[in-house]
Amino acid sequence: MQYTLKDQVSYNLHLIKTKKFKTITVRVVFSAPIIKEEITMRNVLSDILLQSTDKYSSKRNMIIESENLYGAEIYNNTSRWGNYILTSFSLQVLHDKYTESGNMLKAINFLSEILFNPDKVGERFREDKLALVKNNCEIAIDEMKENYSEYAITRLKEAYDKNSPVSYRICGYKDDLDKINESNLYQYYLKMINTNDVDIFVVGDFDNKKMLEIIRDNFRFRKVKKLKPRYDLPIKNPRTRRLFAKEQIDNTQSKLGIVCPIGKLSAYEKNYPLVLANIILGGSADSYLFKNIRESSSLCYSIYSTLNKLDNNIIIAAGIDKNNFNKSVKEITNVLNKLKKGNFTPKDVEIAKELYNTMIDTIEESPYNLINEYLSERVIGFEDYKDRDQIMNNVTKKEIVKVFRKIKMDTIFLLEGDYHGED
Repeated sequence: MQYTLKDQVSYNLHLIKTKKFKTITVRVVFSAPIIKEEITMRNVLSDILLQSTDKYSSKRNMIIESENLYGAEIYNNTSRWGNYILTSFSLQVLHDKYTESGNMLKAINFLSEILFNPDKVGERFREDKLALVKNNCEIAIDEMKENYSEYAITRLKEAYDKNSPVSYRICGYKDDLDKINESNLYQYYLKMINTNDVDIFVVGDFDNKKMLEIIRDNFRFRKVKKLKPRYDLPIKNPRTRRLFAKEQIDNTQSKLGIVCPIGKLSAYEKNYPLVLANIILGGSADSYLFKNIRESSSLCYSIYSTLNKLDNNIIIAAGIDKNNFNKSVKEITNVLNKLKKGNFTPKDVEIAKELYNTMIDTIEESPYNLINEYLSERVIGFEDYKDRDQIMNNVTKKEIVKVFRKIKMDTIFLLEGDYHGED
């Protein structure tokens, strides 16, 4: 496999040449500092671009063209990375040797058509298309609350810091949805296309020189890269006293969430000892939270921890019976305190390292893993993944304990099940 980064002035081109896949994958990523009031607008925009274009005037025509391209798939995604919002448009198409000569080029032309030639009338998107997309967006916003695990973490983050991007709902907000019209959405489209930072990734078996020409011909942006704000959020000092919050739901199971902010760490500590600390805490089936809270104490149905490097926190999530809330919080506190004292074994460290190395080994198994990896390396400042396993293998237990001591429990949220059945 060969990775090449080419600075195209208005965007970064990442060429990942490999013979592992039968497909060519192209992903165009737009990134900008996140603004809460623009999240919903961005979601609606990314969806309306996939409804139709100037050339393909209906969703049906879009589907027919995808089928003509031997089942080429195009989809979008919007996510938050720390202080930034990222919207990507991805194409996956079979290599020409499995279809016909020129099919890949036609597919890339199709992706370019979607991005640069939207279906509009003058300076406005079409009213009927916008109404459809806004309705779908409203349904997605409503459905988020029905996913109790996701909703509990969302409410936890809002309780933790309602003014920080940590708490922003990436699905959007109904109040902002009501403000979107055909005209202001088109103006936002121009803003995204002309001012966002752009990264283009290409993964597959191709000639670098020819692919560079194809991308240059199909993707032309006005944006000139400049110094930009950091991706990672400022370190937040933990409260002197923990914050407890709760909300009731009509469900038999309750959802417990805990935010643990992380103190100041070096880049090495954040990328290596901290990763192992999270695996040992709750990031695997062998974790101390799972063994102590789930297996030994039977206080929860499920429990795990997630490391959010760009947010500088770890989030602990569990499914519990509401009657076990106090016991669960107490035991989670005990587990974290024990780990801070170094009460874990060298074997635990080795198991965590093995799990990490296994995750590294899976990077090359998927074009999407490769794209996310190289995007992470640029955003977070990772060493190349091929070198990280050796660095990780040299991490000591002492370094992990030092990191554990920087992890504090701050905000605790209970989405309390209050279902009593039929009368």
